[in-house]
Amino acid sequence: MAKKASSRLEWRINVPDGASKVLEPESGAVGKIWVGLKGCMGIIVLKVWRVLENAWPIGVADPRKVIHCIKVGLALSIVSLFYYMRPLYDDFGGNAMWAVMTVVVVFEYTVGATFYKCINRVIATFLAGALGVGIHLVAEQSGDQLKPIILGISVFLFASAATFSRFIPSVKARFDYGAMIFILTFSLVSVSGYRVVELFELAHLRLSTIAIGTSLCILVTMLFCPVWAGCELHHLIHQNMEKLADSLDGCVTEYFKENGSEKDLNKKMKGYKCVLNSKAAEESMANFARWEPTHGRFNFRHPWKQYLKIGASLRNCAYCIETLNSCISSEIQAPPCLRKHFSNKCMKASSYSINVLKELVITIVKMKKSSNIDVKVAEMNFAVEELVDALKSLPTTHFIATTTGEESTKAKAEGVEGSEHPSPIMKVLPLVKVVSMMVEIATRIGGVVNAVEELARLAEFKAAKDGKPKQNQPTDKLVADH
Repeated sequence: MAKKASSRLEWRINVPDGASKVLEPESGAVGKIWVGLKGCMGIIVLKVWRVLENAWPIGVADPRKVIHCIKVGLALSIVSLFYYMRPLYDDFGGNAMWAVMTVVVVFEYTVGATFYKCINRVIATFLAGALGVGIHLVAEQSGDQLKPIILGISVFLFASAATFSRFIPSVKARFDYGAMIFILTFSLVSVSGYRVVELFELAHLRLSTIAIGTSLCILVTMLFCPVWAGCELHHLIHQNMEKLADSLDGCVTEYFKENGSEKDLNKKMKGYKCVLNSKAAEESMANFARWEPTHGRFNFRHPWKQYLKIGASLRNCAYCIETLNSCISSEIQAPPCLRKHFSNKCMKASSYSINVLKELVITIVKMKKSSNIDVKVAEMNFAVEELVDALKSLPTTHFIATTTGEESTKAKAEGVEGSEHPSPIMKVLPLVKVVSMMVEIATRIGGVVNAVEELARLAEFKAAKDGKPKQNQPTDKLVADH
């Protein structure tokens, strides 16, 4: 009876209400693998979604980039027909793949960059192929023993010479890609020609497919929403001028604490950094613009090099604005009374300097000579001369005496040694630096004016229609003596 009772004995645990859990059996190996796969898929989907979120603003900001992607896909789809269509494949065979490879490597964002690569590739392929076939014929006449020696020496000499040419600045700027293709093609023709019987036919087919690929790229990039490197460079230059004017306005306004939104001022003051970082983009666009045919308002021989000189002049101004911006965050600042004394004249010089830059922007955008630039430059020079005269007439002795008394009184009240306070001269120096930078900026803006006037002369800008008689104003650019 006891054994029977013990076999029916049960253990029970009382759990408070709401705290009970249903225990599930542990999943097996398949279940664990499935859970891990779901976690991996979730991570992948999340990363893809983040990439799409980052890519969407890029496409919205510049839809031309999306159009460029569509153009590349269109060109590849068309050139792939040489593989898909039997009649075309019978004519070209496996060499049709060279047309596909050509489209992949030469299709670029701008028309100029595409022209640069297409022309370099065709010319380099033709020269290297012709030279390789010629050397192969010479090696054939020399016998089987000398043939590999002649081919090896020719590859060494021409590859070394072409590689060295890439170090020459003029060649590197315009024909670097062509030199690389020359090395590749000549090596392929020389090496493959040693085992291939019909070398001339092989070279002919490859040159034909490359010509087809480059022609297709040129047609697609020019006919469907073309992006011209020359227009991009033109837009970049006048955009940098606008940013430079905004930065100058923001720095002077911030230093003298004029009314203005803090957010707008910070945005304006950072514009000069874009000007400082645009050198590589300007040089690249100018190089590609030389290859472009006549389009819009730009002729084939448009003076693209002059845009580089304008960009260099703008960067010279940007360096001064960067120095001016450093005065804002300086630990030692000029007294408010002294800053107020120079506020109006500095703001006036800044305003006239900005007017000159904005007039230059209008000149470049409209591609018309300005009838007001001489007057605006004269106003800028006169405002700067007033600023220099105000600096020379600064009552330094009275200021030093007044400031010394104020500093000593303040030091005594705080119980601090006077040596721990900056000297009055040190307090004047930041303001002198600001004034000198304003003068230097005006001088360098004069250099920008000269560069733009030279561009107007070389590009033959139209004369501005102005019925007013010209005023006899001095047009000499300011040369500061500080």
